[in-house]
Amino acid sequence: MSNSAVMANSVRPATAARTRRSFRRPWMLPYLLITPNLLLFSAFSFFPLLYAFYISFHDWSLIGDVTYAGLANYRRLVADTQFWHALLNTAVYALASVPTTMAGGLLLAVALNRRMPGRVFLRSVYFLPVVVSAVATGIIAAWMFNEHYGVINSLIVRLGGDRIPWLSSPAWALPSLVLATFWVRVGFCMVVYLAALQSIPTLYYEAATMDGASPSRQFWKITLPLLRPATFLLLILNVIHSFQVFDLIYVMTGGGPGFSTTMLVQYIYQSAFMTSEMGYASAIGVVLYVIVLGFTIIQWRVSRQSENVL
Repeated sequence: MSNSAVMANSVRPATAARTRRSFRRPWMLPYLLITPNLLLFSAFSFFPLLYAFYISFHDWSLIGDVTYAGLANYRRLVADTQFWHALLNTAVYALASVPTTMAGGLLLAVALNRRMPGRVFLRSVYFLPVVVSAVATGIIAAWMFNEHYGVINSLIVRLGGDRIPWLSSPAWALPSLVLATFWVRVGFCMVVYLAALQSIPTLYYEAATMDGASPSRQFWKITLPLLRPATFLLLILNVIHSFQVFDLIYVMTGGGPGFSTTMLVQYIYQSAFMTSEMGYASAIGVVLYVIVLGFTIIQWRVSRQSENVL
């Protein structure tokens, strides 16, 4: 046997022994388990985020050299009327879709929290749009809101009304998106409220019934206050979702007609891939990141305060 073979045979057992010892060290196990996730997070989230910050201070058209531009993209953003229009569209969309979706989810949760036939089936039906691809739900919603052959206009005509240009009119395009968002998101709100409702001790309702409180009074004085943590959580999550929405609107209206339904993410997409202004698109993305980060910090602080109270 050669000298190299002898050395290899002596090294392998030592390496295996070191590996076994490393797995026996308890403090190393968590780091080994999270390493794959950290690598994926770094590759697909953390590094692109840092690169977007870097590109926001440069001019780049996807082809050619990257040239330093300083704060030019941010100064342009402040003076850009289309950016403010997209931000206003996003805010109006959030103000219209978040309260209606949460109210619908609460009503469904209260209704389906009682014993009734087909309760599990109805819960599944309302939750189904949440797990279906947003592109698929957008295509279905676009078909439902079609001016000429859509289901909704057919019902309106049968009831004696006129056809509504849901997706081709600037006045009706945003309401149609709000209705489609209600259909997609109400199941998620329903599930969160159902979990919160089922965590309320029945002792409170039994005591209130013995004191003569009506069901409506029990709802306003017991149910609604105890749902406050779930309500705030849903408020923050739905606001963040409203500021990040893209696929549903891209499929249904493409940001039109005109600029009437162009949101911030849609405007970032147009700046990056239609006009090839990656630096300016990254600057808008940084602003959107700061907005979403603000809502996330609020949600985190309130969650910590709720845990401390409990």
